[in-house]
Amino acid sequence: MVMTKTTRIFGANSVKVKRQKQPGRWHKTTLAHFLRLPLYFLIALLCILGSPVLAKVPGSINSSSQSQINNLPSLAVVNDPGSLLEQGKFLYNSGNFAKAVEVLQQTVQTYKQQGESLRQAATLSNLSLAYQQLGLWSQAQQAITESLNLLKGQDENQNLQILAQSLDIQGRLQLRMGQAEAALATWQQTEEIYRRADNQSGVVRSLINQSQAWRTQGFYPRAVKTLDRVSQTLKSQPDAIEKTVSLRSLGDALLVVGDLEKSRLALEESLRIAQNLQSNADIAASLFSLGNNARKQKNNLLAIAYYQKTVAASPPPLIKVQAQLNHLSLLIQDQQWANVQTLLPLIESELAQLPPSRASIYAHVNFSQSLAKVKGGILQASSQHYYSGFSTKESAVLLASAIEQSRSLGDKRAEAYSLKSLGGLYEETGQLSYAQELTRQGLALAQSSNAPEITYTLEWQLGRLLRAEKDMNGAIAAYDSAVDTLQSLRRDLVVNKDVVNQDVQFNFRDSVEPIYRESVELLLKSQEGKPDETILEKARQRIEALQLAELDDFFREACLQGQRVALDQMVDKDNPTAAILYPIILPDELQVIVKIPKQPLQSYTTQISHTKVEKLLVELRKNLVNPTATKAIQTQAHEVYNWLLQPIESKLQNSGVDTLVFVLDGPLRNLPMAALYDGKQYLVEKYAIALSVGLQLLDPKPLVKQQLRALTAGLTQPPPGFSKFAPLLAIKSEFDGITKAGVSTTSLLDGDFKKKNLEGEINAASFNIVHLATHGQFSSRLEDTFILDFDGQINVKDFDTLFRSQGKTIVELLVLSACQTATGDSRAALGLAGAAVRAGARSTIASLWQIDDESTAMFVSAFYRELKSGKITKAEAVHRAQLQLLQHPNYKAPSFWSAYVLIGNWL
Repeated sequence: MVMTKTTRIFGANSVKVKRQKQPGRWHKTTLAHFLRLPLYFLIALLCILGSPVLAKVPGSINSSSQSQINNLPSLAVVNDPGSLLEQGKFLYNSGNFAKAVEVLQQTVQTYKQQGESLRQAATLSNLSLAYQQLGLWSQAQQAITESLNLLKGQDENQNLQILAQSLDIQGRLQLRMGQAEAALATWQQTEEIYRRADNQSGVVRSLINQSQAWRTQGFYPRAVKTLDRVSQTLKSQPDAIEKTVSLRSLGDALLVVGDLEKSRLALEESLRIAQNLQSNADIAASLFSLGNNARKQKNNLLAIAYYQKTVAASPPPLIKVQAQLNHLSLLIQDQQWANVQTLLPLIESELAQLPPSRASIYAHVNFSQSLAKVKGGILQASSQHYYSGFSTKESAVLLASAIEQSRSLGDKRAEAYSLKSLGGLYEETGQLSYAQELTRQGLALAQSSNAPEITYTLEWQLGRLLRAEKDMNGAIAAYDSAVDTLQSLRRDLVVNKDVVNQDVQFNFRDSVEPIYRESVELLLKSQEGKPDETILEKARQRIEALQLAELDDFFREACLQGQRVALDQMVDKDNPTAAILYPIILPDELQVIVKIPKQPLQSYTTQISHTKVEKLLVELRKNLVNPTATKAIQTQAHEVYNWLLQPIESKLQNSGVDTLVFVLDGPLRNLPMAALYDGKQYLVEKYAIALSVGLQLLDPKPLVKQQLRALTAGLTQPPPGFSKFAPLLAIKSEFDGITKAGVSTTSLLDGDFKKKNLEGEINAASFNIVHLATHGQFSSRLEDTFILDFDGQINVKDFDTLFRSQGKTIVELLVLSACQTATGDSRAALGLAGAAVRAGARSTIASLWQIDDESTAMFVSAFYRELKSGKITKAEAVHRAQLQLLQHPNYKAPSFWSAYVLIGNWL
């Protein structure tokens, strides 16, 4: 949930740690023993901390005039509930949530005794907010319910602000508890009340919150439209502090949505207003957000410049440290060790001045993990130690301090996170019993404080530790728990930035993907050489869950609703001529799980490291685009064939299978399976081939036997600003071939091919095919996955509005005939899978690389002729069209015919 305070992003590097005696009590001897040990760290995890706005009580002092906590009177001598309330607010904003709860509880009782029901209601809403920070949902629910019940007895028109703020806090709680629809309704009510109160900043906050609720439910277009309303609302407002804060919140929300350009513009406007108003704190906050925007755009130099400006703008100490930590993480990423040396002591000095708070604790943990990365990086890069002042000792001291601070604040979440990091230290030094005890302590705390974003990392850590101790059953159980927690966290993981670290997606491959892979590896190895169909089914489902998680991460929203598939029913009864293959790349082997009709699940293994697998796949992919590299392609494609199919070759031939459906893993997705070579023939010469992003996402059904009606759209020339893309002069020939095949067509060519026209045609007529002959690019980055229209680019995130009506699929087949995967992107096919899923088409045909215009036209004509016959599947139509190219003397090289892949429904 985005509130008016800026969400802080600061790089905290997720650590693995080790254990020790009496971890619940830190003794000097224990710590001293620990400090002598060498440590190595793992992974980076960006931690987000946001501070929502507290509801205000009539007559109370504005929270911006808070004094230092040391200057506040003690609770024993405070009788004025107003002073208690301000102390509670200060404690909350300082990150001391447990103490804030105590003070706010006392304030509630005082107002109750005095009969101040309105102020009691406002204080109760603040109390609910503090409970939420501690993960105490039932107490938070009780407090906000009491607040709203008290407000029912008040004159609503005279107390609109308090009612709106209490509802605002209720919506926050509802979203955190997974009640997105209720939260949306609450925030829509809040918006209306703020409008009646003529509180424009409140309206803006409500709209931003609504966008988060829409995204949580998977309604991306509505989320974007809601943010557009925010932008329009702000344009009419005069420059003021409230406006710069609102623009910054808008920019941060757009950053989460993935609209980086609009985010940048909003943040720059926020900065301009803050500079005009000479508000140093807001200048620093806007600069900080601009740094995060540049970081998302992979512009590290610009991000560093913004972080340096943030520090120079005299910001509050916490923002300064967070900017320095983000700066440090980028320097480490780019291995700028000399600059790292300069920055380390500055951060250490700033950290020492931070008062205890959750943000301070996370900063300490972050810094300790960065120190380990610095040490490891320098050791790998050079024998020279640029800076030897920091060592294992300092890392341990920082983590011990973080644990003690957490306990002094009564912050179980922060303590759980710190214990996880310290447990990881012990894991790295091989002290597994200590590491396990620390991990279990952290896990108990995380679970008791409803912190699933920390819980799953602790369950994963416990699984690793149990595996290291050869407790395979315990390890499998721990990994199962981690996967279950991740599944429950799906929406929060990519949507709700106030609950979970917003930038987890930056480290998906480090902090989420390994859990699935290591879990599958454990399951497969637990068979002990005896195939177990139950275990294979569990592993198959888990690798499909990873596919869904990858797409969630790609889109930054949990938009996909997978359903469990009864594989026996799907293959044995519904598709008795199709075999399903799941190749899985593991650290030291390549496993393949196969379902052949009328046979139990089976698997086979090739002992080979993932680095060797990936190296060969990259080389093969480069050769495939070269028409003169046929010999090298055959040699390399033969080796991949032996991994994936040779062990099962005879069974396939004897089973009557004519179609192979691959659920591909990792870099295998960048390869066309049609080009695999058995030593005599390409795979396409023996089978029709289709790809699936997971059987959970489709229910294979044949194309309805009706007239084929296609909407065709294309560009013969790229739009201005995209000169790197070549003209596509054979498009008219391509479209003529579709018409000659007997398909009824409506065409949008060149100037008529615009997003609004495309959307209008699709919604106005009943097309079962949309064929786009235009340049496009698939990438592992959402921002870099698009197709071109006459006006520029259409991003993949807009596909659902283009190809769906009222959220329902209306296109059977989407063809993207001139697209390509991004050069140098080892996971580019993720964007292709994303495009297929986002469009909602039951089947998608696309090219992995752009090929010759004339061969494209020939392939397209052949495909539609075969499809029009109505007697074969889409996979078979692609198969026959590819064979026609392969048999043509000019196009027999794999670079021409293998580029096309069918994704989704193969029938």
